[in-house]
Amino acid sequence: MLQPLFLKPVFKERIWGGTALANQFGYEIPTELTGECWAISAHPNGPSVIENGPYAGMTLDELWKKQPQLFGNPTEDVFPLLTKILDANADLSVQVHPADEYAKIHENGDLGKTECWYILDCKEGADMIFGHNAKSKEELIQQINEGKWSDLLRRVKIKPGEFFYVPSGTIHALCEGTLVLETQQSSDTTYRVYDYDRRDSDGHLRELHLEKAIDVTTVPHQETGFTPKVEKRENATVTTFVESEFFSVYKWDVHGKATFSEDQHYLLVSVVNGDGALMHTGERYSLKKGTHFILPVGFGEFELDGDVELVVSHT
Repeated sequence: MLQPLFLKPVFKERIWGGTALANQFGYEIPTELTGECWAISAHPNGPSVIENGPYAGMTLDELWKKQPQLFGNPTEDVFPLLTKILDANADLSVQVHPADEYAKIHENGDLGKTECWYILDCKEGADMIFGHNAKSKEELIQQINEGKWSDLLRRVKIKPGEFFYVPSGTIHALCEGTLVLETQQSSDTTYRVYDYDRRDSDGHLRELHLEKAIDVTTVPHQETGFTPKVEKRENATVTTFVESEFFSVYKWDVHGKATFSEDQHYLLVSVVNGDGALMHTGERYSLKKGTHFILPVGFGEFELDGDVELVVSHT
């Protein structure tokens, strides 16, 4: 009998991290500089562990390789997606990610990194860096070399509930006081453009990757707005944020009992607010804020019950 695959997150300390992952989700975080929860991950830098059922104790990457039928016998060598929650207690470095083709050549065959953000929470008046104002590569290089960051970088106001699609090649940075759920390609490749001259714990300036960053930055900046599509169902609202070549991402708002179906190869699901339950073939699984799980291929129809908000993705 198919079961949801519940996952144990992996936590990462970051210079810009804080305690929001504990305060808002009840996670046991390792330090008060915890910046990332790798919630659904098969990446070698932080694989999630299955917590329930016959595969308990296996990492997601092991399961992907040893039980491919659970994922529709995929053709990809590696699990393609990574779900994170990020606590930007301070500004993140200004950065950019490569596309698949560049990463394959320059990063030992790794995937590129297109990602997206669902803003879970942010302070009043929060913003983020999203794109740049250079009209040519020459102008981009000149403004970087001259440190004209206020001229170069575009700032965008944000508020909870908003969604941003961040293709590879987009200069970006989350800023202080922001909590986001990130869906991305399974990659850990980041090229730092600017880091506010911060120093690490040893007193060294953090490494920048300007040559590669300039190589991969899209010039001029391209707007990537998607208009969310909203579908009303009985006791539920389904919002489609994006359907791209890399992933599709949705939000399910459930108030009461609502019926859904797993009709993809597999679904990645994160409970971002509220609590409730998932019912399937006579079994009931409790859901609470901060729970993450995968519904395997062939899971079929199921019911959600409660007041619960979930972010769902698939390739």
